[in-house]
Amino acid sequence: MSERSAADRLLAVLAAFDHEHPALCLTDISRRAGLSLTTAHRLAGALTAWGALERDASGVYHVGLRLWEVAALAPRGLGLRQLALPYLEDLYEATHENVQLAVRDGAEVVYIEWLSARSAVGVHIRVGARWPLHATGVGLVLLAHADPDLQEEYCAGPLAAFTPYTISDPVRLRRTLAEVRRAGVAVSERQVTEDALSVAAAVRGPGGDVAAAVSVVVPRAGAQVPALAPAVRLAGRGISRALGWRPERRAGRRTRAG
Repeated sequence: MSERSAADRLLAVLAAFDHEHPALCLTDISRRAGLSLTTAHRLAGALTAWGALERDASGVYHVGLRLWEVAALAPRGLGLRQLALPYLEDLYEATHENVQLAVRDGAEVVYIEWLSARSAVGVHIRVGARWPLHATGVGLVLLAHADPDLQEEYCAGPLAAFTPYTISDPVRLRRTLAEVRRAGVAVSERQVTEDALSVAAAVRGPGGDVAAAVSVVVPRAGAQVPALAPAVRLAGRGISRALGWRPERRAGRRTRAG
């Protein structure tokens, strides 16, 4: 096996941190990154000096604010969140439930914003959290509008189940994705927790491609999907327009071309 490059080792130190491990001592960094204690100490020191890590008085390391500054430059991160926030707030005011905005990263959905009331149904997400695409409403929307080759590859792979109702059959998943494209919304029921239902819709970029997805998650008991779907679609359409999507222009071009 070839020796890991300096960049690989630095990235391994950063990758040692996640939502379950936000604070690590040097021994933990060494173990989770697969590095010797000496190498982990040297790299953690360099990252701390740059600001990617911070070390508290007890010697425990945390992710530093410098990484947040860099991450804020990502076009699918803070910029998208800022444009979407007024529409997310409108959807929240209409429902007082969990409202989420997410993007796709490979085979996972990444949440970039989450609004919730104290009385809202419990969800296992936070900003920055990742979930498999097939297990969430936003993920189903993003997968349904992904490249067909990616869809086939995803459906052919293992489909993790989190409840007895999680979609884990490729045939059922393909059928669900077709229904999402037909209906314009995804309804994800009891996929991650048995007490929740999600309704999600697409967010389109300037060229019409699906850039993100917005959803509301409500208690399954008493959920009114016909009432929720138009509100979620409206939020998705509003965010899309804020991003520069103009469907009437595309329709106009097709009419002139015909």
